[in-house]
Amino acid sequence: MRVIGLTGGIATGKSTVARLLQDQGAELIDADVLAREVVEPGQPALEEIRAVFGERALDAEGRLDRPWLARTIFADPALRRCLEEILHPRVRERARQRLAALAAHESSPGLVVWVVPLLFETGLHEQLDEVWVVAVSPETQVARLMARDGLDEAEARRRIAVQWPMERKLELADRVIDNDGSPGDLLPQVLQALEAGPVRGRRG
Repeated sequence: MRVIGLTGGIATGKSTVARLLQDQGAELIDADVLAREVVEPGQPALEEIRAVFGERALDAEGRLDRPWLARTIFADPALRRCLEEILHPRVRERARQRLAALAAHESSPGLVVWVVPLLFETGLHEQLDEVWVVAVSPETQVARLMARDGLDEAEARRRIAVQWPMERKLELADRVIDNDGSPGDLLPQVLQALEAGPVRGRRG
């Protein structure tokens, strides 16, 4: 079973590339989806978040108030680290459980894509044999994030700065998918990277 770690910066197009890989038969394990699962009402992570951030972290229905939490953690690095300490271990454990279940299934997929926005920042790249990075120029990234999330330029740049610089990620990438162009430019790159086969031995 070929397992690809897919990452990139915020608003670089990871989800778009993931969907293209899914169209090619890949099974997706999306860290963002798992992060939503672990904070559903009744989950221990949600109670921990309430304890750290207070009742304001929940909306009127008792669910996580994501817009408020995003504004809060991007403005306070210490609170962001607190949130990461709550979420990351649980998300990783769920992802590993799903990988193990897929590998054990009699009709296990030939390709699994683990989509992790903070793959390098959390050290997961050391555990994978193959990492793809979706990259765009800084100007494109800022513009797309502003358009996607309705942010002003200062806030967009602040959120981008929380993650590793793109240059650092590219140095560790096994494959780079350039998403600076049109959507039609992506599929040929994805197919070429798939056809090139898995990367062997880079991480021992």
